[in-house]
Amino acid sequence: MTSLRRLRRLRRLRDRAVRRRVRDAIAEEVLGDARSLAVVLVLTAFMFLIGVDYYAGSLGEVPTVLWPLYADSAVAVALGALSLATLLPTVGSGDPVTETPTNRALAHLHTLSFVWLVQFGLWPLVSLNLAFESYVSAPDAWIYYWGVLGTHLCFVGLALLFPAFGRTTRGALAVAGAVGVANVVVDYWLGYSPPLLYEPGAGLALATLGIAGFCVWLAGRSFRRLDEDPA
Repeated sequence: MTSLRRLRRLRRLRDRAVRRRVRDAIAEEVLGDARSLAVVLVLTAFMFLIGVDYYAGSLGEVPTVLWPLYADSAVAVALGALSLATLLPTVGSGDPVTETPTNRALAHLHTLSFVWLVQFGLWPLVSLNLAFESYVSAPDAWIYYWGVLGTHLCFVGLALLFPAFGRTTRGALAVAGAVGVANVVVDYWLGYSPPLLYEPGAGLALATLGIAGFCVWLAGRSFRRLDEDPA
């Protein structure tokens, strides 16, 4: 009977409204308390510093104006931290994070944060596994393979909570899509790809573009529209 009940509960997750309630409950638990939100912000800052350290050695070879598109993972975490910081007034007032005030500018911020966190959370699953043997046989494989995959998947888990308090618009989705295309152009057409153990080719470029498109679609599915909120 216990297994049957669990199966029935899992089947309920097919309902979009049920998934939304579960997501909102998790977001309230993780982000709705000042201490837990502070812990998440500290962890986010730590991941940002790791990302900066990863790109720091090669930033001098990239034009300064392209740094935000080149250091994509670090920028994704920074955007995520900015999105989380917008919750501070709501959490401080004791209101639920799902009732965080929003506007068009915040819709752009939360949408872009979501898209980039998910995109560069998933990207290592492709980029590292295209040279799987090289990475797992490296002296520091526990960092450069397992560590990278683990931390980047945390990006995805964090981003999936953003629709609990954020909204999106057509314009925000279009901007996020355009930034994703610009990132592919900078990385694979201009040749400023992130440091890898192999020379990236057309396969990785197309995969990255596909991931970007999927993330914009997922944002459109996950966020409620700003114009759906009552005036």
